[in-house]
Amino acid sequence: MRRVCLTLPTNRACSETISAVAEEAAYGARRFGVEVHLLVLDSSEAPVLAGHRATVAGLPPVPGVVVHHLDETEQRTFLREVTAASGVPEPERVLDLLLPSRVSYGACTDRAFLIAESLGCASVHRRDSDSRYQSRSPSRAPSGHPEDGGPVFPIHHELTSLGRLPADVAGRVSRIRLDPACADRPVAMVGGSFVGEMSVDVEEIRRLDPAVYEDVIGLSVPDGYPEIWRRNLIAESFRGAGTTPFTRDLSTLTSVSPTRVDMCNIAFTSEVYGRVPLPPATDTIGSDYFLIHLVHDARLPGVLHNRHIVNFHTNERRSDAGFLAYHRRLAKFFLSTPYFSAVYDRMAAAGAELLDTDGRVRADAVAGFVRDSTRLDPAENIERLDVVDRSYRKLGGRYAGAADVLAAERGRLLDEARSDMEEFALLIDAWGPLIRSTKSVKGITW
Repeated sequence: MRRVCLTLPTNRACSETISAVAEEAAYGARRFGVEVHLLVLDSSEAPVLAGHRATVAGLPPVPGVVVHHLDETEQRTFLREVTAASGVPEPERVLDLLLPSRVSYGACTDRAFLIAESLGCASVHRRDSDSRYQSRSPSRAPSGHPEDGGPVFPIHHELTSLGRLPADVAGRVSRIRLDPACADRPVAMVGGSFVGEMSVDVEEIRRLDPAVYEDVIGLSVPDGYPEIWRRNLIAESFRGAGTTPFTRDLSTLTSVSPTRVDMCNIAFTSEVYGRVPLPPATDTIGSDYFLIHLVHDARLPGVLHNRHIVNFHTNERRSDAGFLAYHRRLAKFFLSTPYFSAVYDRMAAAGAELLDTDGRVRADAVAGFVRDSTRLDPAENIERLDVVDRSYRKLGGRYAGAADVLAAERGRLLDEARSDMEEFALLIDAWGPLIRSTKSVKGITW
Protein backbone atom coordinates (compact mmCIF):
# COMPACT_ATOMS: atom_id res chain seq x y z
CA MET A 1 0.00 0.00 0.00
CA ARG A 2 1.24 3.49 -0.86
CA ARG A 3 2.25 5.47 2.22
CA VAL A 4 2.15 9.26 2.47
CA CYS A 5 3.00 11.68 5.26
CA LEU A 6 0.62 14.52 6.16
CA THR A 7 2.58 16.73 8.54
CA LEU A 8 1.71 19.59 10.87
CA PRO A 9 4.70 21.30 12.53
CA THR A 10 3.69 23.53 15.44
CA ASN A 11 5.05 25.52 18.36
CA ARG A 12 1.74 26.95 19.60
CA ALA A 13 -1.73 25.88 20.69
CA CYS A 14 -3.63 24.43 17.73
CA SER A 15 -5.82 21.57 18.93
CA GLU A 16 -8.57 22.60 16.52
CA THR A 17 -6.15 22.43 13.61
CA ILE A 18 -4.85 19.03 14.70
CA SER A 19 -8.40 17.67 14.65
CA ALA A 20 -9.07 19.23 11.24
CA VAL A 21 -5.87 17.82 9.71
CA ALA A 22 -6.80 14.42 11.14
CA GLU A 23 -10.04 14.68 9.18
CA GLU A 24 -8.01 15.39 6.05
CA ALA A 25 -5.89 12.31 6.74
CA ALA A 26 -9.05 10.21 7.07
CA TYR A 27 -10.36 11.65 3.80
CA GLY A 28 -7.12 10.77 2.00
CA ALA A 29 -7.09 7.21 3.31
CA ARG A 30 -10.75 6.65 2.54
CA ARG A 31 -10.87 8.28 -0.87
CA PHE A 32 -7.54 7.09 -2.30
CA GLY A 33 -6.84 3.83 -0.49
CA VAL A 34 -3.47 4.98 0.84
CA GLU A 35 -1.91 4.71 4.28
CA VAL A 36 -1.68 8.23 5.67
CA HIS A 37 0.86 8.89 8.40
CA LEU A 38 -0.34 11.97 10.26
CA LEU A 39 2.82 13.49 11.74
CA VAL A 40 2.51 16.27 14.33
CA LEU A 41 5.93 17.73 15.13
CA ASP A 42 5.41 19.60 18.37
CA SER A 43 7.79 22.23 19.75
CA SER A 44 5.22 23.74 22.11
CA GLU A 45 5.73 24.54 25.77
CA ALA A 46 4.68 21.90 28.30
CA PRO A 47 1.08 23.07 29.02
CA VAL A 48 0.28 23.42 25.31
CA LEU A 49 2.00 20.12 24.55
CA ALA A 50 -0.16 18.40 27.15
CA GLY A 51 -3.29 19.79 25.53
CA HIS A 52 -2.14 18.55 22.14
CA ARG A 53 -1.46 15.09 23.57
CA ALA A 54 -5.02 14.99 24.89
CA THR A 55 -6.34 16.03 21.47
CA VAL A 56 -4.32 13.37 19.69
CA ALA A 57 -5.37 10.73 22.21
CA GLY A 58 -8.99 11.63 21.58
CA LEU A 59 -8.82 11.26 17.81
CA PRO A 60 -11.07 8.41 16.66
CA PRO A 61 -9.20 5.46 15.11
CA VAL A 62 -9.50 5.49 11.33
CA PRO A 63 -8.55 2.63 8.99
CA GLY A 64 -5.52 3.60 6.96
CA VAL A 65 -4.44 6.47 9.25
CA VAL A 66 -1.45 6.17 11.57
CA VAL A 67 -0.87 9.07 13.97
CA HIS A 68 2.55 10.15 15.26
CA HIS A 69 2.82 13.02 17.77
CA LEU A 70 6.45 13.80 18.59
CA ASP A 71 7.74 16.38 21.03
CA GLU A 72 11.23 17.82 20.64
CA THR A 73 12.82 15.20 22.91
CA GLU A 74 11.43 12.41 20.74
CA GLN A 75 12.46 14.22 17.57
CA ARG A 76 15.98 14.71 18.90
CA THR A 77 16.29 11.02 19.75
CA PHE A 78 15.40 10.11 16.18
CA LEU A 79 17.71 12.74 14.68
CA ARG A 80 20.63 11.74 16.86
CA GLU A 81 20.30 8.16 15.65
CA VAL A 82 20.06 9.32 12.04
CA THR A 83 23.07 11.63 12.20
CA ALA A 84 25.16 9.02 14.00
CA ALA A 85 24.28 6.34 11.45
CA SER A 86 24.92 8.66 8.50
CA GLY A 87 28.63 9.04 9.10
CA VAL A 88 28.51 12.75 8.24
CA PRO A 89 31.28 15.00 9.57
CA GLU A 90 30.31 17.09 12.60
CA PRO A 91 27.14 15.14 13.45
CA GLU A 92 26.36 17.39 16.43
CA ARG A 93 26.49 20.47 14.21
CA VAL A 94 24.16 18.81 11.71
CA LEU A 95 21.82 17.87 14.56
CA ASP A 96 21.75 21.51 15.68
CA LEU A 97 20.82 22.59 12.14
CA LEU A 98 17.94 20.13 12.05
CA LEU A 99 16.66 20.99 15.53
CA PRO A 100 17.84 24.51 16.43
CA SER A 101 16.88 26.27 19.64
CA ARG A 102 15.22 29.08 17.66
CA VAL A 103 12.32 28.99 15.20
CA SER A 104 13.23 27.56 11.78
CA TYR A 105 10.53 27.05 9.19
CA GLY A 106 12.84 24.99 7.02
CA ALA A 107 14.30 22.80 9.75
CA CYS A 108 10.90 21.70 11.08
CA THR A 109 9.95 20.52 7.60
CA ASP A 110 13.33 18.87 7.07
CA ARG A 111 12.60 16.78 10.16
CA ALA A 112 9.31 15.76 8.60
CA PHE A 113 11.13 14.76 5.41
CA LEU A 114 13.54 12.52 7.32
CA ILE A 115 10.81 10.90 9.41
CA ALA A 116 8.70 10.34 6.30
CA GLU A 117 11.64 8.56 4.70
CA SER A 118 12.05 6.34 7.74
CA LEU A 119 8.35 5.43 7.50
CA GLY A 120 8.64 4.55 3.81
CA CYS A 121 6.41 7.39 2.59
CA ALA A 122 6.33 8.43 -1.07
CA SER A 123 5.40 12.05 -0.39
CA VAL A 124 5.11 14.75 2.27
CA HIS A 125 2.04 16.99 2.51
CA ARG A 126 2.53 20.05 4.74
CA ARG A 127 -0.01 22.15 6.62
CA ASP A 128 0.39 24.99 9.16
CA SER A 129 -1.01 25.51 12.63
CA ASP A 130 -2.51 28.93 11.82
CA SER A 131 -4.78 27.75 9.02
CA ARG A 132 -8.21 26.23 8.49
CA TYR A 133 -9.98 24.52 5.61
CA GLN A 134 -12.62 26.10 3.41
CA SER A 135 -15.98 24.37 3.10
CA ARG A 136 -18.25 23.77 0.17
CA SER A 137 -22.00 23.45 0.50
CA PRO A 138 -23.53 20.03 -0.28
CA SER A 139 -25.40 21.59 -3.19
CA ARG A 140 -22.08 22.03 -4.98
CA ALA A 141 -20.75 18.55 -4.23
CA PRO A 142 -20.06 16.34 -7.27
CA SER A 143 -22.62 13.59 -7.73
CA GLY A 144 -21.64 10.39 -5.96
CA HIS A 145 -19.19 12.05 -3.58
CA PRO A 146 -21.20 13.32 -0.60
CA GLU A 147 -18.04 13.87 1.44
CA ASP A 148 -17.19 16.78 -0.84
CA GLY A 149 -19.99 18.72 0.78
CA GLY A 150 -17.76 19.32 3.81
CA PRO A 151 -14.23 20.71 4.12
CA VAL A 152 -12.26 21.30 0.94
CA PHE A 153 -9.12 19.21 1.47
CA PRO A 154 -6.01 19.94 -0.64
CA ILE A 155 -4.88 16.33 -0.28
CA HIS A 156 -7.50 15.49 -2.91
CA HIS A 157 -5.42 17.06 -5.70
CA GLU A 158 -2.14 16.02 -4.13
CA LEU A 159 -2.97 12.31 -4.12
CA THR A 160 -4.63 12.57 -7.52
CA SER A 161 -1.46 13.77 -9.26
CA LEU A 162 1.75 13.41 -7.24
CA GLY A 163 4.28 11.02 -8.74
CA ARG A 164 2.24 10.36 -11.89
CA LEU A 165 3.41 11.11 -15.41
CA PRO A 166 1.74 14.09 -17.09
CA ALA A 167 -0.02 11.79 -19.56
CA ASP A 168 -1.71 10.02 -16.65
CA VAL A 169 -2.67 13.30 -14.98
CA ALA A 170 -3.98 15.08 -18.07
CA GLY A 171 -7.48 13.65 -17.71
CA ARG A 172 -7.62 14.44 -13.98
CA VAL A 173 -6.96 18.20 -14.13
CA SER A 174 -9.03 21.12 -15.40
CA ARG A 175 -6.44 22.37 -17.87
CA ILE A 176 -2.91 21.81 -19.14
CA ARG A 177 -0.25 24.51 -19.41
CA LEU A 178 2.83 22.25 -19.42
CA ASP A 179 5.70 22.45 -21.89
CA PRO A 180 5.67 19.16 -23.87
CA ALA A 181 9.44 18.93 -23.28
CA CYS A 182 8.64 18.13 -19.61
CA ALA A 183 6.18 15.35 -20.41
CA ASP A 184 8.55 12.52 -19.52
CA ARG A 185 8.98 13.69 -15.90
CA PRO A 186 6.51 12.77 -13.15
CA VAL A 187 4.59 15.41 -11.21
CA ALA A 188 6.93 16.50 -8.42
CA MET A 189 4.84 19.05 -6.54
CA VAL A 190 1.18 19.89 -6.03
CA GLY A 191 0.19 23.09 -4.31
CA GLY A 192 -2.35 25.78 -3.65
CA SER A 193 -2.26 29.00 -1.68
CA PHE A 194 -4.30 30.60 1.11
CA VAL A 195 -7.17 33.03 1.42
CA GLY A 196 -7.91 35.37 4.28
CA GLU A 197 -5.39 37.35 6.28
CA MET A 198 -1.96 38.18 4.87
CA SER A 199 0.77 35.69 5.64
CA VAL A 200 2.79 38.20 7.68
CA ASP A 201 1.91 41.21 9.80
CA VAL A 202 2.41 44.07 7.35
CA GLU A 203 -1.16 45.13 6.56
CA GLU A 204 -0.97 47.70 9.36
CA ILE A 205 2.01 49.32 7.64
CA ARG A 206 -0.02 49.77 4.45
CA ARG A 207 -2.84 51.38 6.41
CA LEU A 208 -0.48 53.70 8.28
CA ASP A 209 1.58 54.85 5.29
CA PRO A 210 1.26 53.34 1.78
CA ALA A 211 4.54 54.90 0.70
CA VAL A 212 6.43 53.32 3.59
CA TYR A 213 4.70 50.04 2.82
CA GLU A 214 6.01 50.15 -0.73
CA ASP A 215 9.54 50.91 0.47
CA VAL A 216 9.53 48.07 2.98
CA ILE A 217 7.81 45.38 0.91
CA GLY A 218 9.88 46.44 -2.08
CA LEU A 219 12.83 44.88 -0.26
CA SER A 220 11.32 41.48 -1.06
CA VAL A 221 11.59 42.11 -4.80
CA PRO A 222 14.93 41.18 -6.41
CA ASP A 223 16.85 43.93 -8.16
CA GLY A 224 16.47 44.33 -11.90
CA TYR A 225 12.71 44.00 -12.23
CA PRO A 226 11.01 46.59 -14.47
CA GLU A 227 9.12 49.14 -12.39
CA ILE A 228 5.66 47.96 -13.47
CA TRP A 229 6.51 44.36 -12.52
CA ARG A 230 8.01 45.53 -9.27
CA ARG A 231 4.83 47.39 -8.32
CA ASN A 232 2.69 44.39 -9.18
CA LEU A 233 4.86 42.11 -7.05
CA ILE A 234 4.65 44.52 -4.13
CA ALA A 235 0.86 44.67 -4.48
CA GLU A 236 0.57 40.87 -4.50
CA SER A 237 3.19 40.01 -1.87
CA PHE A 238 2.03 38.01 1.17
CA ARG A 239 -1.61 38.07 -0.03
CA GLY A 240 -1.92 34.51 -1.27
CA ALA A 241 -5.02 33.97 -3.39
CA GLY A 242 -6.87 36.97 -1.95
CA THR A 243 -10.30 36.51 -0.40
CA THR A 244 -12.34 34.76 -3.10
CA PRO A 245 -14.02 31.71 -1.53
CA PHE A 246 -13.92 28.24 -3.07
CA THR A 247 -16.84 27.36 -5.35
CA ARG A 248 -15.52 24.65 -7.68
CA ASP A 249 -12.29 22.80 -8.42
CA LEU A 250 -9.78 24.29 -10.82
CA SER A 251 -6.47 22.50 -11.28
CA THR A 252 -3.70 23.10 -13.79
CA LEU A 253 -0.89 20.80 -14.91
CA THR A 254 1.96 23.24 -15.35
CA SER A 255 5.33 24.50 -14.22
CA VAL A 256 4.05 26.02 -10.99
CA SER A 257 5.10 29.60 -10.31
CA PRO A 258 6.54 30.00 -6.79
CA THR A 259 4.37 33.10 -6.34
CA ARG A 260 1.15 31.08 -6.67
CA VAL A 261 1.57 28.58 -3.83
CA ASP A 262 2.24 28.60 -0.11
CA MET A 263 3.99 26.20 2.24
CA CYS A 264 0.81 25.77 4.31
CA ASN A 265 -0.71 24.05 1.25
CA ILE A 266 1.99 22.04 -0.50
CA ALA A 267 3.09 18.48 -1.22
CA PHE A 268 6.34 17.10 -2.67
CA THR A 269 7.39 13.66 -3.82
CA SER A 270 10.34 12.01 -2.11
CA GLU A 271 12.26 12.42 -5.38
CA VAL A 272 12.45 16.13 -4.54
CA TYR A 273 13.00 16.32 -0.77
CA GLY A 274 15.07 13.15 -0.82
CA ARG A 275 17.70 15.04 -2.85
CA VAL A 276 17.75 18.56 -1.37
CA PRO A 277 16.56 19.80 2.05
CA LEU A 278 15.08 23.16 2.96
CA PRO A 279 17.34 25.89 4.36
CA PRO A 280 17.64 25.56 8.15
CA ALA A 281 17.85 29.36 8.63
CA THR A 282 16.48 30.52 11.97
CA ASP A 283 14.03 33.39 12.49
CA THR A 284 13.61 33.88 8.73
CA ILE A 285 10.21 33.81 7.07
CA GLY A 286 10.18 32.50 3.51
CA SER A 287 13.27 30.35 3.99
CA ASP A 288 11.14 27.23 3.59
CA TYR A 289 10.07 28.10 0.01
CA PHE A 290 13.31 26.90 -1.56
CA LEU A 291 12.04 23.60 -2.96
CA ILE A 292 9.15 25.35 -4.68
CA HIS A 293 11.71 27.37 -6.63
CA LEU A 294 13.84 24.31 -7.27
CA VAL A 295 10.93 22.34 -8.76
CA HIS A 296 10.02 25.29 -10.99
CA ASP A 297 13.56 26.06 -12.13
CA ALA A 298 14.42 22.41 -12.82
CA ARG A 299 11.32 22.30 -15.03
CA LEU A 300 9.68 19.51 -13.08
CA PRO A 301 5.92 19.20 -13.64
CA GLY A 302 3.53 20.35 -10.97
CA VAL A 303 -0.18 20.86 -10.38
CA LEU A 304 -1.60 24.16 -9.19
CA HIS A 305 -5.06 23.97 -7.58
CA ASN A 306 -7.54 26.28 -5.91
CA ARG A 307 -8.35 24.36 -2.73
CA HIS A 308 -6.86 27.26 -0.82
CA ILE A 309 -6.48 27.09 2.95
CA VAL A 310 -7.85 29.85 5.20
CA ASN A 311 -5.05 31.77 6.91
CA PHE A 312 -5.56 33.56 10.23
CA HIS A 313 -3.34 35.23 12.80
CA THR A 314 -3.18 33.69 16.25
CA ASN A 315 -3.45 35.74 19.43
CA GLU A 316 0.27 35.26 19.97
CA ARG A 317 1.03 37.00 16.68
CA ARG A 318 -1.10 39.96 17.79
CA SER A 319 0.79 40.37 21.08
CA ASP A 320 3.73 42.76 21.54
CA ALA A 321 6.14 39.84 21.80
CA GLY A 322 4.65 38.24 18.71
CA PHE A 323 4.85 41.53 16.83
CA LEU A 324 8.53 41.91 17.58
CA ALA A 325 9.30 38.27 16.76
CA TYR A 326 7.62 38.47 13.37
CA HIS A 327 9.27 41.73 12.40
CA ARG A 328 12.65 40.30 13.31
CA ARG A 329 11.87 37.34 11.07
CA LEU A 330 10.70 39.72 8.35
CA ALA A 331 13.98 41.65 8.58
CA LYS A 332 15.91 38.39 8.28
CA PHE A 333 13.83 37.58 5.19
CA PHE A 334 14.80 40.89 3.59
CA LEU A 335 18.46 40.15 4.35
CA SER A 336 18.19 36.66 2.89
CA THR A 337 16.61 37.90 -0.34
CA PRO A 338 19.85 38.83 -2.18
CA TYR A 339 21.38 35.44 -1.38
CA PHE A 340 18.35 33.42 -2.41
CA SER A 341 17.83 35.57 -5.50
CA ALA A 342 21.39 34.84 -6.61
CA VAL A 343 20.75 31.10 -6.18
CA TYR A 344 17.39 31.23 -7.94
CA ASP A 345 18.94 33.10 -10.88
CA ARG A 346 21.59 30.40 -11.22
CA MET A 347 19.01 27.62 -10.96
CA ALA A 348 16.74 29.26 -13.54
CA ALA A 349 19.66 29.61 -15.93
CA ALA A 350 20.59 25.96 -15.44
CA GLY A 351 17.02 24.77 -16.03
CA ALA A 352 16.82 21.06 -16.82
CA GLU A 353 20.60 20.84 -16.36
CA LEU A 354 19.77 20.74 -12.65
CA LEU A 355 18.70 17.14 -13.32
CA ASP A 356 20.94 14.14 -13.90
CA THR A 357 20.45 11.62 -16.69
CA ASP A 358 17.84 9.81 -14.59
CA GLY A 359 15.83 13.01 -14.07
CA ARG A 360 16.89 13.45 -10.45
CA VAL A 361 17.92 16.78 -8.94
CA ARG A 362 21.69 17.26 -8.83
CA ALA A 363 22.22 18.20 -5.21
CA ASP A 364 25.90 19.03 -5.77
CA ALA A 365 24.98 21.70 -8.33
CA VAL A 366 22.50 23.28 -5.93
CA ALA A 367 25.03 23.26 -3.10
CA GLY A 368 27.54 24.98 -5.36
CA PHE A 369 25.10 27.77 -6.19
CA VAL A 370 24.34 28.24 -2.49
CA ARG A 371 28.04 28.45 -1.59
CA ASP A 372 28.72 30.92 -4.37
CA SER A 373 25.99 33.21 -3.03
CA THR A 374 27.91 33.73 0.22
CA ARG A 375 30.49 35.77 -1.72
CA LEU A 376 28.00 38.59 -2.33
CA ASP A 377 28.99 42.07 -1.21
CA PRO A 378 27.24 42.78 2.13
CA ALA A 379 26.79 46.46 1.19
CA GLU A 380 23.33 45.78 -0.26
CA ASN A 381 22.14 44.30 3.01
CA ILE A 382 23.49 47.23 4.98
CA GLU A 383 21.29 49.49 2.86
CA ARG A 384 18.34 47.14 3.35
CA LEU A 385 18.59 47.48 7.10
CA ASP A 386 18.84 51.24 6.67
CA VAL A 387 15.56 51.23 4.72
CA VAL A 388 13.84 49.20 7.44
CA ASP A 389 15.22 51.50 10.15
CA ARG A 390 14.13 54.72 8.40
CA SER A 391 10.72 53.29 7.54
CA TYR A 392 9.91 51.95 10.99
CA ARG A 393 11.00 55.15 12.71
CA LYS A 394 8.77 57.13 10.38
CA LEU A 395 5.83 54.93 11.42
CA GLY A 396 6.63 55.47 15.10
CA GLY A 397 4.98 53.66 18.00
CA ARG A 398 5.87 49.99 18.35
CA TYR A 399 7.56 50.10 14.92
CA ALA A 400 10.08 52.57 16.34
CA GLY A 401 10.61 50.14 19.21
CA ALA A 402 11.22 47.34 16.70
CA ALA A 403 13.71 49.61 14.91
CA ASP A 404 15.61 50.03 18.18
CA VAL A 405 15.79 46.26 18.66
CA LEU A 406 16.89 45.63 15.06
CA ALA A 407 19.53 48.37 15.32
CA ALA A 408 20.97 46.73 18.43
CA GLU A 409 21.10 43.38 16.59
CA ARG A 410 22.36 44.83 13.30
CA GLY A 411 25.76 43.15 13.18
CA ARG A 412 24.40 39.76 14.20
CA LEU A 413 21.60 39.91 11.65
CA LEU A 414 24.01 40.73 8.82
CA ASP A 415 26.37 37.92 9.85
CA GLU A 416 23.54 35.41 10.20
CA ALA A 417 22.15 36.13 6.75
CA ARG A 418 25.46 34.98 5.26
CA SER A 419 26.14 32.13 7.68
CA ASP A 420 22.62 30.78 7.12
CA MET A 421 23.59 30.13 3.49
CA GLU A 422 26.87 28.51 4.49
CA GLU A 423 24.99 26.18 6.82
CA PHE A 424 22.44 25.42 4.13
CA ALA A 425 25.23 24.29 1.79
CA LEU A 426 26.62 22.11 4.59
CA LEU A 427 23.22 20.50 5.13
CA ILE A 428 22.79 19.82 1.40
CA ASP A 429 26.13 18.00 1.43
CA ALA A 430 25.01 15.92 4.41
CA TRP A 431 21.48 15.30 3.15
CA GLY A 432 22.10 12.23 0.99
CA PRO A 433 23.77 10.27 3.81
CA LEU A 434 21.07 11.43 6.24
CA ILE A 435 18.28 10.26 3.96
CA ARG A 436 19.94 6.88 3.45
CA SER A 437 20.53 6.43 7.17
CA THR A 438 16.83 6.80 7.99
CA LYS A 439 16.37 3.22 6.80
CA SER A 440 18.58 1.96 9.60
CA VAL A 441 16.68 3.54 12.51
CA LYS A 442 13.27 1.96 11.98
CA GLY A 443 13.55 0.34 15.41
CA ILE A 444 12.64 3.68 16.98
CA THR A 445 8.94 3.71 17.84
CA TRP A 446 6.71 6.64 18.64
